[in-house]
Amino acid sequence: MSLERGLSPRSVAAYRSDIKRFMAWALARKLRACDASRGDLDEFLWSERERGLKPASLFRKVEALKSYFAFETLEECLPESPAETLRTPRIPARLPKFLTQDEALRLLSAPGGSSYEDIRDRAMLELLYAAGLRVSELVSLKPEAANLQDGWVRVVGKGNKERMVPVHARALACLRAYLAERERRFKNPAPELFLGRGGRRVSRIQFWRRLRELGTRAGLKTRLHPHLLRHTFATHLLQGGADLRSVQEMLGHADLATTQIYTHLDSAALKAAHAKHHPRG
Repeated sequence: MSLERGLSPRSVAAYRSDIKRFMAWALARKLRACDASRGDLDEFLWSERERGLKPASLFRKVEALKSYFAFETLEECLPESPAETLRTPRIPARLPKFLTQDEALRLLSAPGGSSYEDIRDRAMLELLYAAGLRVSELVSLKPEAANLQDGWVRVVGKGNKERMVPVHARALACLRAYLAERERRFKNPAPELFLGRGGRRVSRIQFWRRLRELGTRAGLKTRLHPHLLRHTFATHLLQGGADLRSVQEMLGHADLATTQIYTHLDSAALKAAHAKHHPRG
């Protein structure tokens, strides 16, 4: 998974959890996992569904079983995979939630003080919204990944794929201010760009908690999470007239179909477009 398919540690951990769950289920029935039949796999998945798992979680379990048994077959531990013909559950399409432009501006203005945390948080929020980064990409950035002169940031995404994302002037100004404070404050910092008060990298969980605090400070009622700003970035670009292929490149999506989910518009934009373009509007 990690070496051949280039999956992230989080994805590998998720697959491992799914396979361990199946093996525990098989052990409770005195069944060796490698002796499982297609019927056994169906029974396991049905038991998981009975446990209340949602289609997205079942989908991942099916993919984990397919990958595991394909590996066993490739290693010649099994003559054929019992999971090869498993059907993945249909996942209902859900439009991603996003902040309005007013809500985004209020959030970006929330860390308005002069403390180290506020200077850092301004840079993190502006960069997240300016470049549509995943939170894992944001917290693993190194200082040298940001080209402040030309306005680019070099991002290492899923599967260790690199991409260059443009960054606007306001975000660059916040980054410069933060880097100056970072250099003044820390003599032997961690190699990552964004650091906590002790000089160690900011973790995903730390940033998630800080984002919730800033959302409360901004008076937002929306339940915030880092990926919401990625959704907001893509939605606002497309609403502003950006083409889908460019947004795909900036997000680092391998498939254009993944990006197409962001082509939705909120009701206000739909009404405005209808009034502007309908001949009777």
